[in-house]
Amino acid sequence: MSPKESKEPSALSSTRGRSRYRWICGFLFVGVIVLAAILLSVFLSKGRKQTDPTTGVSNAMPGGPSMPGGNYGASDDEPYPWGDEFANLTQNEVIHVCDEPVSTFSADVDTTSYSFCRRMLNNGDTIQPNAVRAEEMINYFDYAYPLPVSEDQPFEPTVMVSNSPWNLGKNLLHIGIKGFDIVPTERRPSNIVFLIDCSGSMGGNDRLPLVKESIKLLLATLSPQNDAVAIVTYSSEVKVVLEPTFVYHEEQILEALHQLEAGGGTSGAGGLALAYDLAEHNFNANGVNRIILATDGDFNIGTTNNDDLETFVSKKREKGIFLSVLGFGYGNYKDSRMKALANNGNGVAVYIDTINEAKKVLVTEAQATLFPIAKDVKFQLAFNPSTVSGYRLIGYEKRLLQQEDFDDDTVDAGEIGSGHTVTVLYEFDPVPQQNSGNIDEICNGTKDHLPGTQEEDQFPEFEEDDFASLKIRYKAPDEDTSNLITRKITKGDTRLSAGVNNQDSAVQSLRGSFANSHVAEDVLSVYRDFDWATAVAGFAQVLRGGELIDGYSYDDIILLAERSKGEDLYGYREEFIMLVQKAKQAQQ
Repeated sequence: MSPKESKEPSALSSTRGRSRYRWICGFLFVGVIVLAAILLSVFLSKGRKQTDPTTGVSNAMPGGPSMPGGNYGASDDEPYPWGDEFANLTQNEVIHVCDEPVSTFSADVDTTSYSFCRRMLNNGDTIQPNAVRAEEMINYFDYAYPLPVSEDQPFEPTVMVSNSPWNLGKNLLHIGIKGFDIVPTERRPSNIVFLIDCSGSMGGNDRLPLVKESIKLLLATLSPQNDAVAIVTYSSEVKVVLEPTFVYHEEQILEALHQLEAGGGTSGAGGLALAYDLAEHNFNANGVNRIILATDGDFNIGTTNNDDLETFVSKKREKGIFLSVLGFGYGNYKDSRMKALANNGNGVAVYIDTINEAKKVLVTEAQATLFPIAKDVKFQLAFNPSTVSGYRLIGYEKRLLQQEDFDDDTVDAGEIGSGHTVTVLYEFDPVPQQNSGNIDEICNGTKDHLPGTQEEDQFPEFEEDDFASLKIRYKAPDEDTSNLITRKITKGDTRLSAGVNNQDSAVQSLRGSFANSHVAEDVLSVYRDFDWATAVAGFAQVLRGGELIDGYSYDDIILLAERSKGEDLYGYREEFIMLVQKAKQAQQ
């Protein structure tokens, strides 16, 4: 064969090789594109056609959920720059007693606001005002209010009136209750379903790994023979990872936890439906039946509308299954959804950012977190126009109720757990002694013409030294009819600052501690606790801009907190003082 003839097959072979190479490369390129499209549809698509367990409606129908990044629920949710979402909140304003003498609201023992704000401050981030809820910051701390002697009346109000530290001439009304503390050996058995978000957004170390460690801590507080737990997970799909299992099978439970991994979409509504089904199937009529949801709150498959989720959870609550929410994560935290679920599920909403916070919520306060002593707890105060001209409730903006809701046992309100404390602060304007008189003279009309006083037994008869009348309604955990506690708040409840001889010294005293070392130790403890709550309330208001307090500063807060810290067994109060110092430094 000639050289020329030998080159022709070689050239043909080379051409064919290049053709095959191009064809293979093109095939691989198309394959990569197709694979990327499939992955995007799995992780990001919300339009999957499936029937949602909570509504029975296909989520691919018109009017279904929006695509990622859109509004998912109530229109008052405000995204933080990194994706955290909190409901818009406007602080309570001063209300004139002659216009609206009766104030009604639900109890609230959630603590998310404090721990989330702590994380922002520790990270050096700017505080989002809507993340600051005064009642959740105040109620983060435990207070040594007197305990009730019997579970028959699970709490009794402790009341004190003092000078306002931030507005000269105004008073602060403090109301504190501490729930009956169940003896551990007498607590009822538990049927607990852990509902764990295993979606892709839970992949960080402060999310699913922290969830696992938190649950391990809680397991150590449960009764091996009496308490049973189950695990349901949700991501792109929902499944039962652990059937109801008594805690003495600890290795089996820990193995189920160990295998959990983050990935996929977020079928939260489907997870809720399966968790409730499992809790109902294992319902303990003589025990506590509770779902504990651990999530960052980001639902993107199935029902995502808050109103629909609230309705679903409310119906399940009527069957005796309560829902509590443990929040995790930072950057896409959906706080308003957490609150909506917990409030309608007769549970608490807390935020866990560290293992120490997990210990606080699930070990130190485990009984309060798990075991309710009262539900649908409501407060109502009727102010006396003869002695109070105006008032402002500090916090509880999202827990306000209509006056008629107080006596309506069908209206849902907050739950209180074993040993829980609830603290309420009002700032009010006292009527000067020389101007006090009867209601007709002060409000230019008779008592019967005051707004909200026409209903029978709604507006009390006042004595001349009465500031207000306090009512508290609550139900036992297994009952549907409420009980009533009443108490008059009088000038006899007033505590004056010591050593106040003139206006300058009065201001100095107001900036510092109210505690008086000449009173009995048990009374002094209550004084210190109310002072501490005042310091925390001041901090919350300053973080929100301080518009309603007159020049009260971080230094004032630190001074009052240091003087009223008292016993600090776990260091929570010292940590608070350090947070105030960080906020002060960030302001400079």
